[in-house]
Amino acid sequence: MIPFSPPRIDQKIIDEVTKVLQSGWITTGPRTKQFEKELTAYCGNASTLCLNSATAGLEIMLRWFGVTEGDEVILPAYTYSATANVVMHCGATPVFVDVNADDFNISLSNIEKAITAKTKVIMPVDFGGYPCDYDAINALVKKHAGIFSAATEEQKMLGRVLVLSDSAHSFGAWYKGKRAGSLTDISVFSFHAVKNLTTAEGGAVALNLPAPFDNEAVYKALCVKTLHGQDKDALAKTQKGNWRYDIVEAGYKCNMTDIMAAIGQIELERYDSDTLPRRKVICEQYSAALANYSWAQLPVLKNENTEGCYHLYPLRIKGISEAQRDAVIKEIFDCDVSVNVHFIPVPMMSFYAKLGYDVKNYPVTFDNYSREISLPIFYNLDDVMVKKVIDAVLSSVVKVIG
Repeated sequence: MIPFSPPRIDQKIIDEVTKVLQSGWITTGPRTKQFEKELTAYCGNASTLCLNSATAGLEIMLRWFGVTEGDEVILPAYTYSATANVVMHCGATPVFVDVNADDFNISLSNIEKAITAKTKVIMPVDFGGYPCDYDAINALVKKHAGIFSAATEEQKMLGRVLVLSDSAHSFGAWYKGKRAGSLTDISVFSFHAVKNLTTAEGGAVALNLPAPFDNEAVYKALCVKTLHGQDKDALAKTQKGNWRYDIVEAGYKCNMTDIMAAIGQIELERYDSDTLPRRKVICEQYSAALANYSWAQLPVLKNENTEGCYHLYPLRIKGISEAQRDAVIKEIFDCDVSVNVHFIPVPMMSFYAKLGYDVKNYPVTFDNYSREISLPIFYNLDDVMVKKVIDAVLSSVVKVIG
């Protein structure tokens, strides 16, 4: 059975994790702090905070910005539930908007229609690792700064809607000569097991706030907020006579460990030279084979301004129903090939449907979802396996739609 997206855990990673285990320091410590610096250098943003998940990163930044009951956060209907759940956790209202028919990303015109005086944050999602149009989104929040209603010191400093990018998929992607992480105010990466770069679980907040913000000062405040509100971390407390600490707020517990960071450092070291090139080749092989078939709608992976990081290969099949797509998936699995769907739109989930959200209000989202099949991509997917995937897709589509 060809799996969908197993992590690359080889001897190099095992050796590095073993070093950490033998070092006597396995929680947040020197490896995590070094990994943060390496991520900042790679992405070109101002400062980076590593955490135990992208979800924690998104929520902590909403809370840092003061998002609360009565506020609205604009996000695409086509995303994973985490993007919406964190808004609910803060007591705010998720305002879903439809997406583009070509690249799955949030629609700029629909964002603009949804902005009100209650809007505090826009959360674009880089679907499949393909960056949104950040120049346009950044310009849009400046254009509507006049109706922004600031309630906290951070909101007053920014003076407009915050752009908080859900960049869970897009680590290593490019947009107009800049890497994801440096494209807008704040970007949050995921290093979950199925991501291009993994730390088993984990994520990172890439800070890139404009003046008058001091990104390093924000980073230090977030370190406190994400470790119980404690004004010293465990590493600082190991210094001679430095045991005393204070709790300065009712913080959270979402720090990254050195074990996780060690995996990430090896992953980052070979990311551009090894991981991304292999993923790109796999996607190009899929596109070359499927381009010959009129029923195949190939994903946008690159254009003159943007290159994604090849996290997903979201194939769409033209002219089929959701039920037919599901039948194709079953046939592919019967060929011993694992595929997936990204994503079931959040308004279709029972929790959100009960709140009154209806996927019928997002027709492009539903159309994309109903015809989408994500093909497997992972480092050890060799050319023979890629051919098996392609053959499984071709034979399964023929069986279902002729």
